[in-house]
Amino acid sequence: MHGGALAGWLLMALCAVSGAYCLLRTRTGTPQERSTARGEALMGFGMAAMAVPAAVLTLPEWTWAVYGAVFGAAALRALWSARRGAHHLHHLVGSLAMVYMAVAMAPGAAGAGGHAGHGAAGGAGGVPLLTGVLLLYYALYVLRSAGHLIPAGTGVASFAGGSAEGVVRGGGGGLRGGGAGGAAGGGTELTMACRLTMGIAMFAMLLTL
Repeated sequence: MHGGALAGWLLMALCAVSGAYCLLRTRTGTPQERSTARGEALMGFGMAAMAVPAAVLTLPEWTWAVYGAVFGAAALRALWSARRGAHHLHHLVGSLAMVYMAVAMAPGAAGAGGHAGHGAAGGAGGVPLLTGVLLLYYALYVLRSAGHLIPAGTGVASFAGGSAEGVVRGGGGGLRGGGAGGAAGGGTELTMACRLTMGIAMFAMLLTL
């Protein structure tokens, strides 16, 4: 990352932990919830690998083609699954964002080394308008997700889109988030925090383009 190797390691750790938690979620729940968890686990581990500081590990050139193929296939799958729920549209945006970053960071993009976009040195190539649109999307997503985690009734929760209806009691004394995001993949507070973490990480990675 532009902030140095420490920022890259922190992002890598957060994304890897989020991916591992999503992987655990694939063992329980309905078939739709397990499918959602698998998609989020793929996103988490993919972002973790992408966030490794370039000073420590320079990925082979073919890695970016693999990224594009894997997340291109994930985008097609999310597009097909979007018929069953709007939450899959978020997976579609995330997968397309990963394809975009892989292309932008590939060797030769904007005349810079691909992985340098996430390293201590200069940036990778990118389309400023498209990058700006994705940054705006993830900024709004993060605010909305945070609003569902902040206790209802506070000014911050109201500003970010949270409400008394956004957080309801679930079985066993746990809290469950309402709304489309909560309903799609288990919806526990930890699941929502995991999605929030990956949204923040995606925003940070897009800033480096």
